[in-house]
Amino acid sequence: MRDFGTFCVLVRRLGGLRQEDLATLTGLGQSFLSMLESGVRRLTSIDKIIMMLDGLDVPIELTGPMLRTPAHPTPPHGEPSEPLGHPPL
Repeated sequence: MRDFGTFCVLVRRLGGLRQEDLATLTGLGQSFLSMLESGVRRLTSIDKIIMMLDGLDVPIELTGPMLRTPAHPTPPHGEPSEPLGHPPL
């Protein structure tokens, strides 16, 4: 995948989401997402990248430990992470 604009379009299409829905999930503005998808803006801020990934509950296995916030700490080395929203039994 080349950029986050393409990523946004794919997520929205696969999830049946509007830009407003994606904005609510990620905390990014709808107008920003529109510009991102059209290529007018690029997502270069690490904070905004983390907002997007956290808002979409992207698993740590796909992002790596560098892109985690304190709300989603990385598990100790060697332990698998739990799916978000699913506490252990």
